[in-house]
Amino acid sequence: MKYYTLVGLGVILALSVCAQPKVDVGAEKEAVKTVLDEYMKSVETEDMEAYSKLVAHDTAMVNFGGFGKPIIGWNALQKVMEGQNEMLSDTKIEVSGLQIHVSADGKFAWATCLWSLKAMMAENPVELPIRCTWVLEKHNTGWMIIHFHKSMPVG
Repeated sequence: MKYYTLVGLGVILALSVCAQPKVDVGAEKEAVKTVLDEYMKSVETEDMEAYSKLVAHDTAMVNFGGFGKPIIGWNALQKVMEGQNEMLSDTKIEVSGLQIHVSADGKFAWATCLWSLKAMMAENPVELPIRCTWVLEKHNTGWMIIHFHKSMPVG
């Protein structure tokens, strides 16, 4: 009896594993890249409506910008971005070294890249090398940024 129970459990386990939908990693990476491209475009164009659709509105979310304290929650992030939009104009971002990874179950992704951000602050040109890391979660409506960390190299 014990043998048949173990065989039955083995068959059920094998069927449940085989029944899991396969993740098309290439398609998911492209979808994540599209979200990151839209994010970058929303920063360049100061489009808070587009930005708002790409980033989770979670009160417990913690992000790190290039400067200052941790940004906790959507409301704080919105204020930071609005302040950045007031301070900078003519923002252009060049991306290099983009690497996107998707979890085996297709529910999470993370990405890293380098930005060369050029903008005007009043009459002064600004150029910043920025290291970027994102964590995204797959929702019914698509990929959503749930965390980011931006930093600048020292020296």
